[in-house]
Amino acid sequence: MNAGVQVPDDCVEKFTEIKMGKKLRYAIFKIEDKKTVVVDTQGSKEDSGWEEFVKALPEEEPRYALVDVDYETDDGRPGSKLTFVYWSPDDKCGVKDKMLYSSTKETVKKKFTGIMKEVQANDHGDLEWKGI
Repeated sequence: MNAGVQVPDDCVEKFTEIKMGKKLRYAIFKIEDKKTVVVDTQGSKEDSGWEEFVKALPEEEPRYALVDVDYETDDGRPGSKLTFVYWSPDDKCGVKDKMLYSSTKETVKKKFTGIMKEVQANDHGDLEWKGI
């Protein structure tokens, strides 16, 4: 079910910038006025790692995020995975916000073709590096 929330082209362009340009580490998206997904914040590869991304998530509001996660394979080769994060703090955000974000999640993901991994996080423990 979609709550009628729109995902404008500038969000898709931000996704493409992360996916292809490799200049951005992450982009965090929010739903504005219960109508439109917008870019809330972003971090560059030069200045941001996983820890900076996690700190940028708000404590009391849900968000969607795209993160270019760098990792090393078992044989030492570098790799990266474009990861979609659905952040919905369990005890800190309202039920209406949770429902809005939950009902819009699939619509948002469909706009971002090429996601390699998805993570749903309800607290910071779900975003510990070892779990990613």
